[in-house]
Amino acid sequence: MRTISENRAYGGVQGVYAHESAVTGCEMTFGLFLPSEAEEGAVPVLWYLSGLTCTHENAMLKSGAQKWAAEAGLALVFPDTSPRGEGVADDAAYDLGQGAGFYVNATEAPWAPHFRMWDYVADELPRVLFSAFPLAQEAQAITGPSMGGHGALTLAMSLPGRFRSVSAFAPIAHPTVSDWGRKQFAAYLGPDEGKWAAHDSTLLMRKRGFDGPVLVDQGASDQFLDLLRPEALAEAMAARRQQSTFRMQKGYDHSYWFVSTFMESHVAFHADALMG
Repeated sequence: MRTISENRAYGGVQGVYAHESAVTGCEMTFGLFLPSEAEEGAVPVLWYLSGLTCTHENAMLKSGAQKWAAEAGLALVFPDTSPRGEGVADDAAYDLGQGAGFYVNATEAPWAPHFRMWDYVADELPRVLFSAFPLAQEAQAITGPSMGGHGALTLAMSLPGRFRSVSAFAPIAHPTVSDWGRKQFAAYLGPDEGKWAAHDSTLLMRKRGFDGPVLVDQGASDQFLDLLRPEALAEAMAARRQQSTFRMQKGYDHSYWFVSTFMESHVAFHADALMG
C-alpha cells in the first residue's frame, strides 16, 4: 500500500491510499478519514459507497461527511466504484464499465477479469483496512447514494452481522426491473435473471430484510425517479415491518447538494447504532 496524500481535517486525517488488488487485478485507490480518536485506539467505521461516474474522491470533496464524522468519532471509508487502468475493460456509456462497477462480481466477457467489486468491497478492502489502520471491525455501518445506495443495501442484507446499520441516498432500489440494473446485470452477470436477484435491494428486503435499522432519503424532484424505483423498496420495508425510516424530501434532486444536505442526519443515525 502506498500513501497518495494525507491532510489534517477536523482534528483528524483525510488520507488517500492505493494498493495492488488481487481481486480486481489492478491498482485500487481509496480514501480514509480517521478522527482524532484514532490516535488513541480503534474507532467505529462508516463505509461510503459512491455512485455512477464517481471515484473515491467525489464524496470526500462534496459530501461534508468528515465534519460530522469527526464530531461523532467515526472513521469514513471511501472506496472507488470500479477497477481502472490500462487493460481494464470500459464502455463509452457513463453507466457501464469504469466508474460503474455496480458492486457485483462480473462473470461475463470482457468484464470478468477485473470487475469483481463485490469481493473487493466485502472481503479484500476490509482485510487491507483492518490490518493497517485503527478501525473497530466489530463496529461497522454502511451508506451510499444512487448506485452506492444499491451497493450499501445489498451488502448489508447479504452479510448478516457485518453492519450495525445501513442508509442510502436515492438508491437504485429495484434494478432487476429498471434500465439502471437490467443493462448492467445483463452485461456483467449474463442473461440468466435468476442471478440478478441477489443484487436487488427490494427483492432482498422482501426475502430476508436487515438485522438492524435502515434509513433512506429520496429527493421528490429527483430526475431519475423512474430508474430508481424507491416506492418498491418502501413497500417492501413496510410489508416486512422492517425497522426503517423512508423520507421523501420535497424539492431535492439527485445531486450532491441533496446528499450533503442530509449527511449530518445520516452520520448521526449511524453513530447512534455504532456507539449508542
